[in-house]
Formats: sequence, structure tokens, C-alpha cells
Amino acid sequence: MAELQEVQITEEKPLLPGQMLEVAKTHSVETPYGSVNFTVYGTPKPKRPAILTYHDVGLNYKSCFQPLFQFGDMQEIIQNFVRVHVDAPGMEEGAPVFPLGYQYPSLDQLADTIPCILQYLNFSTIIGVGVGAGAYILSRYALNHQDTVEGLVLINIDPNAKGWMDWAAHKLTGLTSSIPEMILGHLFSQEELSGNSELVQKYRNIITHAPNLDNIELYWNSYNNRRDLNFERGGDVTLKCPVMLVVGDQAPHEDAVVECNSKLDPTQTSFLKMADSGGQPQLTQPGKLTEAFKYFLQGMGYMASSCMTRLSRSRTASLTSAASIDGSRSRSRTLSQSSESGTLPSGPPGHTMEVSC
Repeated sequence: MAELQEVQITEEKPLLPGQMLEVAKTHSVETPYGSVNFTVYGTPKPKRPAILTYHDVGLNYKSCFQPLFQFGDMQEIIQNFVRVHVDAPGMEEGAPVFPLGYQYPSLDQLADTIPCILQYLNFSTIIGVGVGAGAYILSRYALNHQDTVEGLVLINIDPNAKGWMDWAAHKLTGLTSSIPEMILGHLFSQEELSGNSELVQKYRNIITHAPNLDNIELYWNSYNNRRDLNFERGGDVTLKCPVMLVVGDQAPHEDAVVECNSKLDPTQTSFLKMADSGGQPQLTQPGKLTEAFKYFLQGMGYMASSCMTRLSRSRTASLTSAASIDGSRSRSRTLSQSSESGTLPSGPPGHTMEVSC
């Protein structure tokens, strides 16, 4: 791990009332697969893991996660955890374009760069938060380093390799669509793209005019060449930490996330399908996602005294549980909750939770 660099910066966005100024330190570390940049916020807390994020294709850590982590209610979380935001190689702001013929790391290799980051920071455990390609990378890392991952929040994860039909569709789409348009179709639902909202316009402009678009295409290709994670419920290949799966209603990856949920241990997995959130829940519904994240952390034994408000004010919530802890029997129950009925339960250990909000 030679050529370590460290730059101290501060966030330029105006602070919310009661929000403290955060000092960010940006580091660069050499790994077997090239240099990786990551930004650290806060200081390590005793006996607490770091929150480590990994972004999706077409984005970097700021464009993927800033609206979520700068949301007002998120301040309670970030005051209790140090955060590490990883940028995939060549995705950081101001990144030079890789030379022609550069062999971009596979998603599996990108997962293998995370131990270098944790070793440099001397962090022993993490709670991973990943979107799309980043969710896949963190899942692959968790499969290989189970003892270092306390929990995972996986947004829009597709654990499956592309099949022949997917490849044929991808090739046909590539004949008529540009790389930015294909990536936008990965990030947003068709309804969002047709509506051409201000958010879609913003990200279309970011991707289309990105000075590192060639690098983005390499990351995109690595994502499309991913291997199957081979999750198997009850098998040896599974995520053994608490997992919260998140997807927007009608999002491009809804079916993939539902299938992923069916393959994971129901005693460790919560499934959150968010209404009115489109393809990027962390951008469009940061409040609801923050509330769900707090419940998730509470279920892991952190932030027990945290105040919950937003999900409890949701019109309806459904809680579906299946399979007891010992797997000897299954049961299901649905809880409908109006805005007057108090707080939404986080769900007892040993249940798969599905919440529509």
C-alpha cells in the first residue's frame, strides 16, 4: 500500500439547524487492482463499526449518497458512526481518464480492494451500504470476509449474472442507445425517464457530460460481466449478517431484489419496498430510508433510544414474516397501520420483514 495521500476538505453545503460542520478526509490507497479513493467523515467510535458505502454505475459517492447523508434526520446516525465513502477507480471527482486498453477491475476484484481500505484505516468491522453495482461489491466482500461485516443495506441489488437473453437484449439496446442512456435506464424507471423530472434531467446531464465517461463505461462493462453470487437459502453461500434489501416500487431492479430476498436467510433479512421512490430511493425518499436505517441499526443493538417518526406516520405498512428461527414451521401476519397507530415495529429477530411505505 504505497503512495498514500490524504487531503482535508469540508462540505460546502449550508448546514441545517443543529447540524455540525463535518470535516472530511480524502485518502488514496494503492491496491492490487489500482489506486482507490475514499473519503472519511467523523472519528471512529469505540466498539462500533464504520458505515462504508459503495456507489452505483454512473455515480460517485457524492452524487449517489449525499442527499441521504445530508438529510436532517440522518444526523442522529452520523453522529454515532464514522463513515467511509468509497469511490470506484476512476469515478472520483477530477479523475483522469484511463489510457486506451486499461483493464478495469471486475466487481469481484473491486470487492478485494476493501480489505486494503480497512487495513489502512485500522477498522475491524463495517456496516455496508451499497447501491446497484456497489451493493453487489459489498455482498461479494461479505461472502469472503464474514467476520468483518456486521450488517448490509443493499439497494437495487441484482445478485445474478446476465443470462443469454439479457445479453442479447443488452447488445440490441447498445445498437440504438448511447452509454449514458443505457446507464440512465439502469438507474431510473421507465416512468421516471418518460416523465423527465428535474432529478432525471440533473443526472442525465451529469452522466452525459462527465469528463470521465470512458471510465464510467469501463465500470458499466464490469457490472454487466458480473458473476452470479449463487445465493442459496439454507446453503453454504449466503449472507450471514443482518441484511436490509431496499428497492423502489416499479424500479428497474424490483424483480431482482425480490428474487434475492427469496434466496437469503429469512431470519436475517428485511425487505423494504418503497412506494413513490422510483429507481433511486436514497435520492427520492431519503427520509423514509433514514427511518428504516434507524430501525435496522436498532435491530443490531445500536441506537436503542433513537426517536422514530417518519415511517410511523406512513399511511400503511405491511409486515410479512415467514419461517421461525429454527425453521421448524412457517407463519405469516400482516399489520396494517394508520397514522394514528403509533410507531412501526422493527420486527423481532427471526423474521423477514417487508414494509411498503
